[in-house]
Amino acid sequence: MSDLSKIPVTVITGFLGSGKTTLIRHLMLNPQGKRLAVLVNEFGSVGVDGDILKSCADENCPAENIVELANGCICCTVADDFIPTIEALMALPQRPDHILIETSGLALPKPLLKAFDWPAIRSRITVDGVIALADAEAVAAGRFAPDVDAVQAQREADDSIDHETPLSEVFEDQIACADIVLLSKADLAGDAGLAAARAVIEAEAPRRLPILAMEEGRIDPAVILGLNAAAEDDLHARPSHHDGHDDHEHDDFDTVVIDLPEVADPETLKSAIARLAREQNILRAKGYVAVAGKPMRLLVQAVGERVRTQFDRPWGDAPRLSRLVVIGEHDDVDPAAIRAVLVPETAGA
Repeated sequence: MSDLSKIPVTVITGFLGSGKTTLIRHLMLNPQGKRLAVLVNEFGSVGVDGDILKSCADENCPAENIVELANGCICCTVADDFIPTIEALMALPQRPDHILIETSGLALPKPLLKAFDWPAIRSRITVDGVIALADAEAVAAGRFAPDVDAVQAQREADDSIDHETPLSEVFEDQIACADIVLLSKADLAGDAGLAAARAVIEAEAPRRLPILAMEEGRIDPAVILGLNAAAEDDLHARPSHHDGHDDHEHDDFDTVVIDLPEVADPETLKSAIARLAREQNILRAKGYVAVAGKPMRLLVQAVGERVRTQFDRPWGDAPRLSRLVVIGEHDDVDPAAIRAVLVPETAGA
């Protein structure tokens, strides 16, 4: 790649827990001879996804090429955060051949694409493609595609309901902006679930899109990298619920960080997190936990009532701090109620 050529950027979007970090780990392990850089934008001040990716750093994507922007939407802080970060990546002694951007699960991708039109970077960088991940099992269950008849019935019963739910708007904007849709966790959905998920996405997409099934982030990088989409130049083909707005808000969602004591039984914690999803409509929980008597830290990743844990690496000299980021729609995030479920002995304290 000559110094005058534009660096391609792949934007990887998708709802909370759809598997974006797992996909990027796969791409890092299979770089096809390319030197990669990764920018991770998380919703919440505890950088779980960035930490996971840094643990996979190698000569093709060294740790200094992995940058995390936490607790802020990059498309809302373009001048302060996004542009300087991109410029820093392009100024590395060994310039990356390709940059991967993992958006927050709550991000609207189109405002981010508009940032690539900024004069400071437009001549040096291009959006190679937008890859949207969708949890096949969740989409098949209709969680982000409200039933038309049910919505209409609600509207008839309540005059105040005159718009779609925030979650469905995020989902639809991500699909509408995509060049390729990846149905993650295909093994959990099964053939019938995959067919149902495809039908939902085809109904939402503004144009015909490739829709590919995927398990554990495994897909041939040649399928999703090198699309040459120049997405920043065809924004008109990527409609958004927020077109015409000068900016967009994230007030529909909120996040809280919960510090925990050492955990005696990880299964009890998993049950508590599932209870948060069931009783308090919590969307996502992620973080690291210290388990009594265990030298390794426990990585926790939860989407709704589906909770996954694994011991990822030793604590070493690092403080054994247990901390979870909990995300939900604004009206559902009650820090005291959340903490009472995760740390029941503090309830009422």
